[in-house]
Amino acid sequence: MAQPFYQQLETHLNRWGLLPGERRLEVKHFFSGAAVYFEGRIVASFSPSGLAFKLGVSRSESLIAAGEAEPLKYFEKGHVKPGYALFTQPDLHVKEKWRCLMLEAMNVSG
Repeated sequence: MAQPFYQQLETHLNRWGLLPGERRLEVKHFFSGAAVYFEGRIVASFSPSGLAFKLGVSRSESLIAAGEAEPLKYFEKGHVKPGYALFTQPDLHVKEKWRCLMLEAMNVSG
């Protein structure tokens, strides 16, 4: 089940101009989806739940409060992952929005 998310995420990272040029980015299988690691730290994930970015607490809370994102929980009854913003139905063809969020997540992780 994770393979389609892995392939889509890798394809879109290429489309967004982040792969293969960014050698510190790596896509790996992650639960039922895929995750992007930057310098060994997770910065984003893509799964049946949607596309999530690790943006820090204040930025993610701002996006959630504005109704642009939702809190991330890996399991329905699990706890909310602080600092993550989840986009449940992302249009991955909107290149600049996702590219900017990925760069922001990479900056936060570094």
